[in-house]
Amino acid sequence: MSFIVVYITAAGEQEAKNIAGRLLEKRLIACANIFPVQSTYHWQGALVEDAEFVALVKTRSEFWEIVKEEVLKTHSYQTPCIMKFEVEANPEYERWIYKETQIDGGL
Repeated sequence: MSFIVVYITAAGEQEAKNIAGRLLEKRLIACANIFPVQSTYHWQGALVEDAEFVALVKTRSEFWEIVKEEVLKTHSYQTPCIMKFEVEANPEYERWIYKETQIDGGL
């Protein structure tokens, strides 16, 4: 089994929760952690400092493209940050992720 953590920044807490909730509802992820961050970046020729929220979501590697597509459907940013990290976990946690995620015929 191969797993990923997907790192998604959002404009606010509610947007991060909405994204995670949509992915959980569709059973594309097993879990999400949401927390505030301070971000600094270049945008449209200016240096920006901004408060954002991050959703770290855990899922199967083979769900990467579907998760990315689902996030893009509702994300408010013109250029959202959606990054994946290949991960390994203890066997019990990996089994739990696998059990809690599935591709539903309703996608």
